[in-house]
Amino acid sequence: MRLEAGDRVLVTGSSGFIGSAVTRNLVLRDVEVVTLVEAGVDTANLDELPVKQVAGDVRSATDVRNAIAGCRAVFHVAALYRFWARDQGDFYSVNVGGTRNVLAAARNEGVERLVYTSTVGTLGLEQVSGDLAADETSFPDVRHLYGSYKRSKYVAEHEVLRAAAEGLSVSLVLPTFPLGPGDRAPTPTGKLVLDFLNGRVPGYVDTVLNVAHVDDVAGGHVLALERGTSGRSYILGGENLTLQRLLGELAAITGLPVPRIKVPRSVSLVVAAVSEMVEGRLLRRHPSIPLEAARMSTSRMAFDDARARAELGYAPRPARDALADSARWFVERGAVVPRRRQKIRWRDSP
Repeated sequence: MRLEAGDRVLVTGSSGFIGSAVTRNLVLRDVEVVTLVEAGVDTANLDELPVKQVAGDVRSATDVRNAIAGCRAVFHVAALYRFWARDQGDFYSVNVGGTRNVLAAARNEGVERLVYTSTVGTLGLEQVSGDLAADETSFPDVRHLYGSYKRSKYVAEHEVLRAAAEGLSVSLVLPTFPLGPGDRAPTPTGKLVLDFLNGRVPGYVDTVLNVAHVDDVAGGHVLALERGTSGRSYILGGENLTLQRLLGELAAITGLPVPRIKVPRSVSLVVAAVSEMVEGRLLRRHPSIPLEAARMSTSRMAFDDARARAELGYAPRPARDALADSARWFVERGAVVPRRRQKIRWRDSP
């Protein structure tokens, strides 16, 4: 389908990091954007945008049906994206139950196209080594889907694929490691940048991350809607960087010192296990180092987005731009402690 000015489009998860970027992209296209916003959430990412905010929860079939009525297309971005929760069932009620509600409403209301935001966390990484990266055909050993976030998204993907098999026109997009403005939570990805800025990253592990600008990821969502094949998945990524190089780029951009301690993977796992046991299970608060995040750090998360480039025309900018925009946004928002902020000397050029 081709979006036309005035088309009514629903975005779930619109107040979040990726969802708000998708919303901004749609506003620029002069479409009528309806946003489903959970009561009590921070809507600062939306408040200056000409969109219709509808109060509701993806876990409520009635709320979803009311929001989706009259919409030509839907971007289902909403998800519980974190590495820990007091009640692990929340991951399934939001990520799976909410997705089923959106799929059912889209069918019943005659929505023409739907784009579902999944994650590269559902792909297999066992074959990643050297220059070999994972792509959309890399299926996982389910034993390596660590944590309820990945598992619930894996289940939700199958609900989406089932809906596609039954005739719903839907494409899946799999963001990698998005960075940029608007990460208010912050997400686990943005937290790495913020922790570096605040001097909370003493070292690095031997891993690889695929860095993409959130605005490119948002543009990829719209490309998937207009050009994607139904039932097909598209990785929306950018550059594969070792964690050491990523931190080095941040140091070069900000003038802050680069972490030089290489932490053995076994040490990071032990520290995370203790953090999750003491803080998570005993104190019932978010662990400083979630075990799922540490387990991810033991995998080389390199991805190949060639399919999105070839089939959608996806063309992401350099990772350095995403890192610079993310760092500047956190500083401008006041999220960086004064003693570290005073040391920053911006150097945007390589």
